[in-house]
Amino acid sequence: MNILFKDINSTVQHILEYPVLPKSGITVGSLLLLVVLFAGVIVGERIFRRHFIIRVLRRTHLAPGLQFTLSRILGYGILALGFYISFQTVGINLSSLAVLAGAIGVGLGFGLQNIISNFISGLIILAERPIAIGDRVEVGGVAGQVRQISLRSTTVVTNDNIAIIVPNADFITHSVTNWSYDDPRVRFRIPLGVAYGTDTQKLRRLMLEVANEHPKALKEPKPELFFVGFGESSMNFELGVWSAEMANSPRRFRSELYYAIEKKLRENQIEIPFPKRDVRLRKVE
Repeated sequence: MNILFKDINSTVQHILEYPVLPKSGITVGSLLLLVVLFAGVIVGERIFRRHFIIRVLRRTHLAPGLQFTLSRILGYGILALGFYISFQTVGINLSSLAVLAGAIGVGLGFGLQNIISNFISGLIILAERPIAIGDRVEVGGVAGQVRQISLRSTTVVTNDNIAIIVPNADFITHSVTNWSYDDPRVRFRIPLGVAYGTDTQKLRRLMLEVANEHPKALKEPKPELFFVGFGESSMNFELGVWSAEMANSPRRFRSELYYAIEKKLRENQIEIPFPKRDVRLRKVE
């Protein structure tokens, strides 16, 4: 029995001491230890970031988006330092991996080009902060609120509570509309048309009443009714209303304004015209 254990121990030791790369000092055992250390660093970073960094940042007066960015950057710094210490603990000289790193770099350049592009774009987003958590954005036909920013992708949640994963490169290479950037206030433009002969001053007073009566419409900047022009069958106007609801429920806000406008026009007997066409039938002999 002792002989059997000695043979197993000798075999295991031989496997652990087997060199992975010739003349590099990297063995199977050192790689296994490195994997264990990497796992410990990743778990430790998540625990430290969630229970220390985030708690400390929440006590500051920084914006939530900036808190998220700082916690991410500090977390990546901890990971980089932890990985470096793990290499030194195992005794792996990073200079000995230069050839392997070069080969991997070539492979990444060809096979993982999109992933690397998204990774670099994620670093740019976290550093420059063109978008932040809670911003209302539109990019590539996707409109919603930013919920999470990672190194590879950004999670955008629509008003229908559908989470859409957008690659970070789209935010760098494409035009992005950020409705919440620097100032959450935006102006909604509500088009409407009324029949010719309508008292325009009365119409202006009624539409400003609609804007001022809505609880989510801002009093400053003041709402305004713009006379857009003369249409084929109507006088066209545009009600401009300022609100900070773009990041929350823009469609609901527009809908409530349309309901209020229709009710106000109906109560005051103001006609909303529609195109009229005369159709003449001619008998062909």
